[in-house]
Amino acid sequence: MSPAWNEGDLPVAPPITFGGWLRVILRGGALAVVVFGGLVLLLALRLIERPVFGLRRPVTPGITIMVCRLAVLILGLQYSVRGRRMTHHGAVVANHASWLDIFVLNARKRVYFVAKAEVARWPGIGWLARSTGTVFITRRAAEAKSQNDMFAARLKAGHRLLFFPEGTSTDGKRVLPFKSTLFESFFAPDLREFLYIQPVTINYYAPRGQESRFYGWWADMGFGPHLLKVLAAPHQGGVELVYHPPLRVADFDSRKALAQACASAVRSGLDVTG
Repeated sequence: MSPAWNEGDLPVAPPITFGGWLRVILRGGALAVVVFGGLVLLLALRLIERPVFGLRRPVTPGITIMVCRLAVLILGLQYSVRGRRMTHHGAVVANHASWLDIFVLNARKRVYFVAKAEVARWPGIGWLARSTGTVFITRRAAEAKSQNDMFAARLKAGHRLLFFPEGTSTDGKRVLPFKSTLFESFFAPDLREFLYIQPVTINYYAPRGQESRFYGWWADMGFGPHLLKVLAAPHQGGVELVYHPPLRVADFDSRKALAQACASAVRSGLDVTG
């Protein structure tokens, strides 16, 4: 995948006060119970669901949605949505600003993330990603066909794959050019006629008194310090999802044209003032 995006100085988080550490303990404890408790329940149900339904997952994605909604509630984020979720088979693409994207996108609709293979090896996060059906990809040409076959199988099973075509996260106040590589899979002859891609814009709004990039997580920011900063905040801000009209793959003659159309849609919904 792409190198981490980095532009300008990284924001400096203020020291965490005594009250902030109390919020870390309360919010962090509740979040851990919900996330890991939900994961245990999901894994237990998958023991039955996998042999009976195979790739189809009629039950466990509901657990993921419930966990993510509770996580957003525990964090105290104000959550709003514009537009309609698509009902077609296909995929979802979005701008990428934070680790919070996983919670806010999963809280609204049943999706399966596409992530670089290295994520599967990350402590804790990799385990969570594998358990929730994340599709892991590499940039090796030798594996391109097998990855395309895997995409096709998941899409035909009704899974809505979600990926971040920027290839990296930003501060949430811009949309980088979309890389078109992953769009190639949707142009397979047995897929392109019935698949749609829905662009989604994620807008984060900082807590009162904080700079606008408060929720952004990019460059070499550590996950732990950023998580603590969010948990310790005395007031939380908000997040808005903007669902744009789905784009029919067959209406485009190339992956680059489709990628550019998706990027334009996502960029049109971005609020850079929040």
